[in-house]
Amino acid sequence: MRALLPMAVALMLVGCASSTMEAARGGAPTAQLASQKAPQIVSQCIQFSWQEEATFGVDASGYLQPRKQGGYTVYTREAQAFVDVYPEANGTRVDYYAQSNDSTALRRRAAAATCL
Repeated sequence: MRALLPMAVALMLVGCASSTMEAARGGAPTAQLASQKAPQIVSQCIQFSWQEEATFGVDASGYLQPRKQGGYTVYTREAQAFVDVYPEANGTRVDYYAQSNDSTALRRRAAAATCL
């Protein structure tokens, strides 16, 4: 019974993040990046870089999930920032979305760029 409550809370958070991400995907990405690396390698690197407490402090979070359409999504708590990582003929395309244009969002974008 104790395990059900944390699982329910986690599912609610994923649902909220998912609707926020779908709304953002309706517009243009904040930035588009490209890499010759495989999508799985790029997405794992972004996830780990966003979890770096030395850079992001208490806001360090990075969650990875596969996309139904192929590729991966890496996102932060409440989807403040997220990337969609897609396979392309010459490597990988990364669409970066951020809810704001503050210093944390810019650091997340820079951290994602180091993974290319």
